[in-house]
Amino acid sequence: MNSKHFRVPHDEKIKLADYDTAFTGDFKSKKEAGKKLKKDIRRLAELQDVLYAQDTYALLVIFQALDAAGKDSTIKHVMSGINPQGCQVFSFKAPSQEELDHDYLWRCTTRLPERGRIGIFNRSYYEEVLVTRVHPEILDFQKLPPESMKDIWKRRYEEINNFEEHLYGSGTRIVKFFLHVSKEEQKRRFLDRIERPDKNWKFSASDMKERARWDDYQKAYQDMFNHTSTKHAPWHIIPADHKWFMRGAVAEILIETLESLDLQYPVVSDAHRAELQDIRTQLENEA
Repeated sequence: MNSKHFRVPHDEKIKLADYDTAFTGDFKSKKEAGKKLKKDIRRLAELQDVLYAQDTYALLVIFQALDAAGKDSTIKHVMSGINPQGCQVFSFKAPSQEELDHDYLWRCTTRLPERGRIGIFNRSYYEEVLVTRVHPEILDFQKLPPESMKDIWKRRYEEINNFEEHLYGSGTRIVKFFLHVSKEEQKRRFLDRIERPDKNWKFSASDMKERARWDDYQKAYQDMFNHTSTKHAPWHIIPADHKWFMRGAVAEILIETLESLDLQYPVVSDAHRAELQDIRTQLENEA
């Protein structure tokens, strides 16, 4: 699997409709993909351990998608082998009054991963150029000064790019995933949520209202990709009609990103090594 197949280029415009939601690459079966994912989960755990020990870089993973694309299940499966001490997940829903009284980046800024950790954002500050763009009335609650409304979407793209470039320069590597589900597959999953009592809680009338704005969201996502996929923080459009493939693609891209950092365990000094040998002698000589 080549991650470049899913990466949105930083120097040319794309059309979201050109990306196949049902793509499964070279995998011949769900079983084959499952075996590969198990290996990748173990590899991710190894890399996360070194990331934590080295304490130089942080990894920020952003998931954006339309409803029922599989964000929750992807996070659950792909990160299942990670040590909880080195990983944190935040889900961003409608902002609170306190959050509305700050700039739109604030609530995400306070939850950024520290060095040595993996931070996962289930939705993110990108909601401010997606949901807010499709529903511009949301801006009324943000109480922005009049001069801030001019070219607001262009300005927010620039602000987000500058923010992510700053994070990159400080040692945070950013991987952004859009789980790309088709309208037909979303319909099937919605019906499944209605049929299964254990999934009823995940579906409401508001989901149908958002589905009615499907074309508006496709345009908002496409514009977002074309303005915020950069060298230091590229977007990846992951086919999401087959969850087993989607999870494997996400895991492989995360592994590729961490391996590119050439992570190493801290080197122990001669003085520290001598101290350890002294402690070993003391332990062995205990009565």
